[in-house]
Amino acid sequence: MEEQANAVGVAFVEHYYHLFDHDRAALVSLYNPTSMLTFEGQRIQGYDHISEKINQLPFDQCRHAISTVDVQPSAVAGGVVVFVSGSLQLQGEEYSLRFSQMFHLIPTGEGGYFVQNDMFRLNYG
Repeated sequence: MEEQANAVGVAFVEHYYHLFDHDRAALVSLYNPTSMLTFEGQRIQGYDHISEKINQLPFDQCRHAISTVDVQPSAVAGGVVVFVSGSLQLQGEEYSLRFSQMFHLIPTGEGGYFVQNDMFRLNYG
Protein backbone atom coordinates (compact mmCIF):
# COMPACT_ATOMS: atom_id res chain seq x y z
CA MET A 1 0.00 0.00 0.00
CA GLU A 2 2.82 2.42 0.85
CA GLU A 3 4.63 1.58 -2.39
CA GLN A 4 1.53 2.36 -4.44
CA ALA A 5 0.89 5.58 -2.48
CA ASN A 6 4.50 6.65 -3.05
CA ALA A 7 4.26 5.97 -6.80
CA VAL A 8 1.01 7.96 -7.03
CA GLY A 9 2.43 10.84 -4.99
CA VAL A 10 5.67 11.14 -6.95
CA ALA A 11 3.86 10.91 -10.32
CA PHE A 12 1.34 13.52 -9.16
CA VAL A 13 4.07 15.97 -8.11
CA GLU A 14 5.80 15.67 -11.48
CA HIS A 15 2.49 16.20 -13.31
CA TYR A 16 1.26 19.07 -11.11
CA TYR A 17 4.40 21.20 -11.33
CA HIS A 18 4.83 20.50 -15.04
CA LEU A 19 1.31 21.84 -15.61
CA PHE A 20 1.88 24.78 -13.28
CA ASP A 21 5.06 25.79 -15.12
CA HIS A 22 3.83 25.14 -18.69
CA ASP A 23 0.00 25.14 -18.82
CA ARG A 24 -1.36 26.62 -15.59
CA ALA A 25 -4.95 26.80 -16.89
CA ALA A 26 -4.98 22.97 -17.16
CA LEU A 27 -4.59 22.62 -13.37
CA VAL A 28 -8.37 23.02 -13.00
CA SER A 29 -8.73 19.39 -14.16
CA LEU A 30 -7.03 18.21 -10.94
CA TYR A 31 -9.68 19.70 -8.62
CA ASN A 32 -13.41 19.17 -8.10
CA PRO A 33 -16.29 21.20 -6.57
CA THR A 34 -15.44 20.10 -3.00
CA SER A 35 -11.69 20.78 -3.31
CA MET A 36 -10.14 23.34 -0.97
CA LEU A 37 -6.99 25.41 -1.43
CA THR A 38 -5.34 27.40 1.34
CA PHE A 39 -2.93 29.78 -0.38
CA GLU A 40 -0.82 31.89 1.97
CA GLY A 41 -3.65 31.71 4.54
CA GLN A 42 -6.48 32.49 2.10
CA ARG A 43 -9.06 29.68 1.94
CA ILE A 44 -10.64 28.98 -1.45
CA GLN A 45 -13.16 26.23 -2.23
CA GLY A 46 -14.24 24.66 -5.52
CA TYR A 47 -12.35 24.07 -8.74
CA ASP A 48 -13.71 27.24 -10.37
CA HIS A 49 -12.51 29.53 -7.55
CA ILE A 50 -9.22 27.64 -7.23
CA SER A 51 -8.61 27.94 -10.96
CA GLU A 52 -9.37 31.66 -10.81
CA LYS A 53 -6.87 32.16 -7.96
CA ILE A 54 -4.09 30.15 -9.64
CA ASN A 55 -4.58 31.84 -13.01
CA GLN A 56 -4.65 35.34 -11.51
CA LEU A 57 -1.28 35.05 -9.76
CA PRO A 58 0.80 38.16 -10.54
CA PHE A 59 3.36 36.40 -12.75
CA ASP A 60 3.12 34.67 -16.10
CA GLN A 61 6.01 32.22 -15.92
CA CYS A 62 7.88 30.38 -13.19
CA ARG A 63 9.95 27.27 -12.77
CA HIS A 64 9.62 24.93 -9.80
CA ALA A 65 12.59 22.97 -8.44
CA ILE A 66 11.45 20.22 -6.08
CA SER A 67 13.73 19.42 -3.10
CA THR A 68 11.68 16.84 -1.18
CA VAL A 69 8.52 14.78 -1.67
CA ASP A 70 7.08 12.94 1.33
CA VAL A 71 4.12 10.61 0.75
CA GLN A 72 1.76 8.76 3.10
CA PRO A 73 -1.38 6.70 2.49
CA SER A 74 -4.37 8.49 4.04
CA ALA A 75 -7.27 7.12 6.09
CA VAL A 76 -9.52 7.55 3.03
CA ALA A 77 -9.41 4.27 1.09
CA GLY A 78 -6.78 4.72 -1.60
CA GLY A 79 -6.13 8.34 -0.61
CA VAL A 80 -2.64 9.81 -0.61
CA VAL A 81 -1.12 12.71 1.35
CA VAL A 82 1.82 14.44 -0.33
CA PHE A 83 4.12 17.07 1.23
CA VAL A 84 6.46 18.97 -1.11
CA SER A 85 9.25 21.42 -0.43
CA GLY A 86 11.25 23.27 -3.01
CA SER A 87 11.85 26.59 -4.69
CA LEU A 88 10.28 28.54 -7.49
CA GLN A 89 12.04 30.91 -9.81
CA LEU A 90 9.97 33.74 -11.23
CA GLN A 91 10.88 35.06 -14.65
CA GLY A 92 13.13 38.10 -14.37
CA GLU A 93 13.86 37.59 -10.66
CA GLU A 94 17.40 37.00 -9.43
CA TYR A 95 16.53 34.89 -6.38
CA SER A 96 14.24 31.90 -6.07
CA LEU A 97 11.51 31.65 -3.43
CA ARG A 98 11.32 28.66 -1.07
CA PHE A 99 7.91 27.04 -0.66
CA SER A 100 6.08 24.15 0.99
CA GLN A 101 2.90 22.57 -0.34
CA MET A 102 0.66 19.74 0.86
CA PHE A 103 -1.86 17.80 -1.23
CA HIS A 104 -4.52 15.28 -0.17
CA LEU A 105 -5.36 13.14 -3.19
CA ILE A 106 -8.60 11.14 -3.36
CA PRO A 107 -9.32 8.35 -5.86
CA THR A 108 -11.97 9.25 -8.46
CA GLY A 109 -13.26 5.72 -9.00
CA GLU A 110 -12.19 5.83 -12.66
CA GLY A 111 -8.55 5.06 -11.82
CA GLY A 112 -7.52 8.67 -11.33
CA TYR A 113 -7.20 11.07 -8.43
CA PHE A 114 -8.35 14.58 -7.62
CA VAL A 115 -6.93 17.11 -5.17
CA GLN A 116 -9.27 17.36 -2.18
CA ASN A 117 -6.96 19.58 -0.12
CA ASP A 118 -4.07 21.80 -1.22
CA MET A 119 -2.11 24.03 1.18
CA PHE A 120 0.63 26.34 -0.08
CA ARG A 121 3.06 28.60 1.82
CA LEU A 122 6.13 30.54 0.87
CA ASN A 123 8.94 29.96 3.38
CA TYR A 124 10.55 33.23 4.41
CA GLY A 125 13.72 33.61 6.41
